[in-house]
Amino acid sequence: MMSRGTISKLAACLLNISEARNAQVVETIAKATVSVKESQDLASKTHQGSELACRSTVLNIFRDYDYNRSVLTIVAQLPVLQHCVYNACVHAYHNIDLSEQHGGHPRLGAVDLIPIYPLSSDVSLEECGNVANEIAKTLAKDVRGSSFFLFGTADHPKHRGLVQRRKEVGWFAGKHGVQYDKLQQDLGANPSTRYGLTGVGASPYVTNCNVTIATQDVQFGHQIAQCIRASTPGGLPGIQAMAFAHEGNVEIACNVESFLKEKSNTGECLENKSGTIYDHYSYTSAEVIENKVRTLASERGVDVIGTALIGFTPDQALNLAIKALRSEQSEYWKTRTDVRMM
Repeated sequence: MMSRGTISKLAACLLNISEARNAQVVETIAKATVSVKESQDLASKTHQGSELACRSTVLNIFRDYDYNRSVLTIVAQLPVLQHCVYNACVHAYHNIDLSEQHGGHPRLGAVDLIPIYPLSSDVSLEECGNVANEIAKTLAKDVRGSSFFLFGTADHPKHRGLVQRRKEVGWFAGKHGVQYDKLQQDLGANPSTRYGLTGVGASPYVTNCNVTIATQDVQFGHQIAQCIRASTPGGLPGIQAMAFAHEGNVEIACNVESFLKEKSNTGECLENKSGTIYDHYSYTSAEVIENKVRTLASERGVDVIGTALIGFTPDQALNLAIKALRSEQSEYWKTRTDVRMM
C-alpha cells in the first residue's frame, strides 16, 4: 500500500547522452524533457493531477567533460515519463552527431542509454518494460536512421540484462573505430555513424557511483574493478565496475544495481525502508564501495581522491521527485551544485 505522501505511478529515467562539453546542448535537451504538453488522453491515464504543480522534473544533470557524457535524471508519472523521454531523445538526436563525438567513455549511441526504473510501489517492472519498448518503437518511426537494442523487461521474452546485451552488441569497445554497419539492432534502421545504436530497457533502479584514485595506471584500475564486481568471489553485491583514465587519474566507474535482499550475504548493504518497491531490495552503499576501493588501492600506496554519486539512490529520487512535482520545480537540477560525496 502506498503512503499518503506518495504520488502514484512514479518512474525514473537516467538518460545517458553522448554530449557534455556543449552545456547549451545539454540544457536544451533537459528543457525539452519538461516542456511536454499533456493531452486530454494522457491526462486520463495519470492520477493525482490536481496535487501536482508540474507534470515532470529533471532532478539532476551530471556532465563529465572528460568522458563527454551526461546523465539526466528524469522523473514523472509513467505515462508522462514516456512522452518526456521521447521528447528529450528527439532533441538529442537532432543536436548530437556521434561521428563528431570524442570522449574517454565507451558509447555506441548519440543517445546511449534509455533505462526506465520504477519508483512508487504501484509501478511494475513489466510496465516499465512496456514503456521502454514504446519509446524505442516511436523513436524508430519518427527519427529516421535511429536504431535500438533492448534489455531487461523490454527484451521480450529473454529479459537479458544490460551488461549481457552490451557485450553482445560490442558496447565496451565503443570509443574508437566502431564499424556501425556491423552492429545488430532489435528495432529501427541499420546503425549509422550519425545516431549509432541506443540501449533501451527497464530494470530495478541502478545508481552510478564513481571512485577516483590517484594514479595513472589504468591497468591497476582494471584490477580493482574486477575485484569489486559482484561476479567476482568476495566482490560487492550488485556492482558492475569498469576503470577509465579520467582527468589525469583513474576512475573506477560502478553501476550499483538494486537486488533482492535474499541475494545478499555480506551484511554490507543499505537496507531500504522507503515505502516503495525497493522495500524488497538492497543496494551497496557508496561508502562501502569507496572503502573497498580504498583498501585495494592502499596495497600499492595509492590514495582515493573522491567519490561521486551520479544522481540519487532510489529513495532519494522518490522523495525529491515528490517535493519537486508538488512545488513546481520542473528544473530541479538548477538547485543542485555538488555531486562529490566524500
